[in-house]
Amino acid sequence: MAWVRSTTCSSASCRPCRSDKALRLHILGICGTFMGGIAALARELGHDVEGSDQNVYPPMSTQLEQLGISLASGYAPSNISAGVDDVVVGNALSRGNPAVEHVLDAGMRYTSGAQWLSEHVLRGRETLAVAGTHGKTTTTSLLAWLLESAGRDPGFLVGGVPENFGVSARLGSGREFVVEADEYDTAFFDKRSKFVHYRPTVAVLNNLEYDHADIFPDLAAIQRQFHHLVRIVPGRGRLIVNGEDAALAEVLAMGCWTPVERFGIVDAEGQPEVMTPGGAALDWTARLLAADGSRFVVAHRGVELGAVDWPLVGRHNVMNALAALAAAAAVGCDATALLPAFSTFASAKRRLEVIGTARGVTVYDDFAHHPTAIRTTLDGLRAKVGAARVIAALEPRSNSMRLGAHADALAPSLDPADATVFLHRPNLPWDAAKVVGAVRGAARTVPDVETMIASLAADARDGDHVVFMSNGGFEDAPRRFLAKISR
Repeated sequence: MAWVRSTTCSSASCRPCRSDKALRLHILGICGTFMGGIAALARELGHDVEGSDQNVYPPMSTQLEQLGISLASGYAPSNISAGVDDVVVGNALSRGNPAVEHVLDAGMRYTSGAQWLSEHVLRGRETLAVAGTHGKTTTTSLLAWLLESAGRDPGFLVGGVPENFGVSARLGSGREFVVEADEYDTAFFDKRSKFVHYRPTVAVLNNLEYDHADIFPDLAAIQRQFHHLVRIVPGRGRLIVNGEDAALAEVLAMGCWTPVERFGIVDAEGQPEVMTPGGAALDWTARLLAADGSRFVVAHRGVELGAVDWPLVGRHNVMNALAALAAAAAVGCDATALLPAFSTFASAKRRLEVIGTARGVTVYDDFAHHPTAIRTTLDGLRAKVGAARVIAALEPRSNSMRLGAHADALAPSLDPADATVFLHRPNLPWDAAKVVGAVRGAARTVPDVETMIASLAADARDGDHVVFMSNGGFEDAPRRFLAKISR
């Protein structure tokens, strides 16, 4: 079943005919990737934008300043200028924050980033939302690139910086807008997942595991939020679903009113590598031509479309590729014609990003912070580098990591690495020694980044691959390490 792409617009709110008056906005938490993207979109719409954050630092601060956005460090009420029309509140802020208390006491208008995006950017456009525990940033970036290659000039908001575009967000002049759809809660005053605000025509459900232990008690709670997303995708739209994922199959079993297309990887005989829940058929498949996932053949309902040869590695990225291709096809793109675009795709920064090489040591910066993401990233790298030594430098920083929700799964996720160094900050409440003792390869903890860099520099040798993994700034550890071994 194919749906017809709308070619006309009757809404006064779509971008070509939007006539919103210029507003003065203050964005609280502006240096986060999502809120920074909101700021960039608001500025492109002609609004006067300012913002504040606890930590104002590059690269986001540089990107925002280049857009003419004034930034203030800290959440003092005085940082919010008089005459602001709206305050856009990031989900990192809560009651007790001085800026939040000032906004409430002063009776100022406020909204969340997700709601602002929905009302001022997405209305009147065809929204393609990419959801899932893992791979959202890569898949969103790739989907935007495929639409760009098809001449659609899409808008997008990505939780990272896609290297093909050099910015995390733009309006675009086309009908489509691609958004990274996060299941994390919206704001202190709106505890729904952010993605329910987006009302997508096409939703990618990439995978689903337990995460965000600070707000979800169990996997079932996250599944309910995903089902809220499923409920709002129209019948003329499409759900692009990982056919290998049992948790997502359970979400669809709660009720589904939209055509579903499933994707997965098959073996040389065309059989699914992973048994699909309930024996569901796969609409989009990939057959690996290289063990590291750098080459594969794509088929749609059993008909081979062609081969992909691209710079990414890992089985997980092949799944991301299938999801993005299926989503692009759902809005009318010719899937076969898009295959050459994969070879020119440059992934978002901090997705196994090569920072540089010195003394024969290759240094990577990676955003992985969940055991599954750590494992798939390291598996992909291992398949690429063969027997070369792989060293993982890990900061357990996410809320789920710090709460110990993934402690038992962490050691097995590091099996592909030959050695692991954990940054064990004082506020890590769980027993790191137990995890270190369970790691297959050599493992140790260090108390601070300076010690980590010195320790890695002393051990590194020609031919090594050193991967820094954190969902935070990691005190710029990858570049500091590269600088040290370069000297």
